[in-house]
Amino acid sequence: MRIRKRLAGSAALPRLSVFRSNKEIYVQLIDDVSGKTIATASSREKEIAAKTMNKTDRAKLVGEAIAKKATTAGVSQVVFDRGGYLYHGRVKALADAAREAGLKF
Repeated sequence: MRIRKRLAGSAALPRLSVFRSNKEIYVQLIDDVSGKTIATASSREKEIAAKTMNKTDRAKLVGEAIAKKATTAGVSQVVFDRGGYLYHGRVKALADAAREAGLKF
């Protein structure tokens, strides 16, 4: 709640929300004004899950995937919501990969 009271997404500037479980990582682009999810990506998608690699490398692929889906949806800038997780490891790898793929935050 501490983070969410400061962050809000809109249609022009959606929120990039990260959820990290023990095995997987999920990310969503959310428009909080209308309450709709614009795009999603996760490490459970067939293209990513089929590859054998460690969790940090999978997070990088998820970051690239969400950036591609965001650009096809017409989104170039987002607000990053790390979901209370520390900004290191898988969360940092996902954010860096999304930045390199073209998202601005």
